[in-house]
Amino acid sequence: MEIFAALMQGFATAISPVNLLWAFIGCVLGTAVGVLPGIGPAVAVAMLLPITAKVEITASMIFFAGIYYGAMYGGSTTSILLNTPGETASMVTAMEGNKMAKHGRAGAALATAAIGSFVAGTIATVIVTMFAPTVAEYAVQLGPPEYFLLMALAFTTVSAVLGKSTVRGMASLFVGLAIGLIGLDQISGQARYTGGVPELMDGIEIVLVAVGLFAVAEVMYYGLYEARQVETQNPMSKVYMTKREWQRSVPAWLRATGIGAPFGCIPAGGTEIPTFLSYAVEKRLAKGEDKKEFGTTGAIEGVAGPEAANNATVTTALIPLLTLGIPTSNTTAILLGAFQNYGIQPGPQLFQTSAALVWALIASLYIGNVMLLILNLPLVKLWVQLLKIPKPQLYAGILIFATVGAYGMRQSAFDLVLLWGIGLVGVLMRRFDFPTAPVVIGMILGPLAEAQMRNAVSIGEGSFSIFVTRPASLVLLAIIVAVLLLPRLLKRRAQKLTHPESETT
Repeated sequence: MEIFAALMQGFATAISPVNLLWAFIGCVLGTAVGVLPGIGPAVAVAMLLPITAKVEITASMIFFAGIYYGAMYGGSTTSILLNTPGETASMVTAMEGNKMAKHGRAGAALATAAIGSFVAGTIATVIVTMFAPTVAEYAVQLGPPEYFLLMALAFTTVSAVLGKSTVRGMASLFVGLAIGLIGLDQISGQARYTGGVPELMDGIEIVLVAVGLFAVAEVMYYGLYEARQVETQNPMSKVYMTKREWQRSVPAWLRATGIGAPFGCIPAGGTEIPTFLSYAVEKRLAKGEDKKEFGTTGAIEGVAGPEAANNATVTTALIPLLTLGIPTSNTTAILLGAFQNYGIQPGPQLFQTSAALVWALIASLYIGNVMLLILNLPLVKLWVQLLKIPKPQLYAGILIFATVGAYGMRQSAFDLVLLWGIGLVGVLMRRFDFPTAPVVIGMILGPLAEAQMRNAVSIGEGSFSIFVTRPASLVLLAIIVAVLLLPRLLKRRAQKLTHPESETT
């Protein structure tokens, strides 16, 4: 009953005219930016982050929730119509959705993506409502050693899961950790790694890094490597599904929600695993004529499942973000930066210190889900018109928006130089397949992990044995080791089973 009362109080805050307006603007902007080719939710949130610098915090967080959801909804549109996924999770949607579009079934593909996102997002929001306070309650009992190892687990899992190479993921993480060390030492107050530049005394703004790595790097990468590609558009059909398509979609939505929700609750990083897993499950369960559509004319389950899994994952990812202060994706890392801009650190105490804000945010997720369903179905043709904007003009607008937003934070020319420098680094990382999420996560969590490690060592009277003498710490250490070693051991075992002749030669 306490949860229900708190949620009702959150709805009372979220449905105020001002907050409803911000939720609506966030949904529209997030969807509009999300449907633009090659732009995912992380880029959308990073681009729009400077907008709320002067906005009241509750309205700002509701606005970001709208952008967060809207960009996720919008990402499926370009995947289906243009075969241009804005993020890795949308790649799975593009596999079957684009084939459906080419065979005149774009409307059904877009409809199942929108409705599936609504179903999965609503169920996942209920999970956040029910379990986030419980997780926070237990998390309060954790001490500095456990918190340091939780952050180390986040570093390890995100770096290992994202990208094609664990080594590259770890390299990106260390870049982020290094950036996070710039500025004043938290304990001694001494400047470190500033190179004598006064503007670096307060460290590097997370907004600059986010906008530079995602928005500016995206524009530069397009100009350098993709500008000469010829794009094609697919014919649109009516936005509706047949009775048979409904029968095939509903079970796929429910199965995918069950797959995606647990992945969001744990710091395992990203939506790639649950979306690919959902696609594999739907393909395996399909029979007869339905199975033949996979990879040929496009199977609707191959769109319904991954889209639902994607939205279930990104919604329940708010549980580790709000209760532990651990982001598990690019977008939640940027949302963590948005919290910190207002002087709020997500974690176990958040449900006590900022209960009104948290419950208003959770209530806004329900509202945003309904808004997005109403927006997405009738406005599909409008988004298609937006996609006709020539990419050079489109990306020029994004670059202007990002530059003005970054400059507006401190009116500093140095920030612009830094923004473009970070953008160049982002281009190089993308060119050589270095994941960018570990950079943002390392930058945000690095200083916090450093502080927790120092506190833990102080508790242990200068001894690092504190990390192995406490049961919870020992369990977390074992999980970290398992994350690093198990995938390699399983891969080696699979190679031995598939190539037994190599053992005997």
